[in-house]
Amino acid sequence: MLMPCAVNFFADVGIVYAFEHSNLAGKAVILLLVLGSIFSWSVMVSKIVMIRRAKKETRKLLRRFRTARKPLAIYQNKEAYPDSPAYAVYLAGCKELTFHLMGTTEIDDTFSQRLIESERISPVAMNAVRSALEREVGEQALKMEDRMTVLATAVSGAPFLGLLGTVWGVMDTFSAIAASNSASLTTMAPGVSGALITTVTGLLVAIPAMFGYNFLVVTIRGMTVELDNFAGELASSFDHRYLDTGSPTPR
Repeated sequence: MLMPCAVNFFADVGIVYAFEHSNLAGKAVILLLVLGSIFSWSVMVSKIVMIRRAKKETRKLLRRFRTARKPLAIYQNKEAYPDSPAYAVYLAGCKELTFHLMGTTEIDDTFSQRLIESERISPVAMNAVRSALEREVGEQALKMEDRMTVLATAVSGAPFLGLLGTVWGVMDTFSAIAASNSASLTTMAPGVSGALITTVTGLLVAIPAMFGYNFLVVTIRGMTVELDNFAGELASSFDHRYLDTGSPTPR
């Protein structure tokens, strides 16, 4: 006996009731907000997965780089860390360095011997290597920030879109009341309820997107700083071994 009563109660009040009594414009706004929510959640989930993979691969890369005796060892052995933005920075620096050292970026059986026989590079050439590192850091930062505008749009636009639906619905409600010459609460309640659901939907879209956006912005900013630090560490390692300072350094 209680279950049918409960079903009827939730069917007559709340979100279902409000949606059923919203006008066509309100339902269109709700549809747009639902689509926006789907896009924003897809961005948040994909970014979180990307960040987890990038951090895991970067830890492996840094551990391998810092235990290697030569800064070009990872590049020479063709080791790959495809999910790590730091690896892209490392690869760009190594390619630029080997080009200035040997005139080519090709890796073959004679790579070690050619590296030993090559002369150290000048400060001007090393500046080109640093520029390549900085350029790749910027490109990786842009890749990590890709599609963040979707979340920013959801945070700022969803509440206003929901408010538009509410104002439109209230306007239609008062117009219908004026036409019917009946201003009772029973007449107003369905229309006002249907109008308010768009604001509720807008907030339900914007609030998770706001938390996700703030989390991702802070995380990506931290990863960008780590990329800058790694680029500086890599440049210092290159300077120590391959920069012409006038004193011999083992390779």
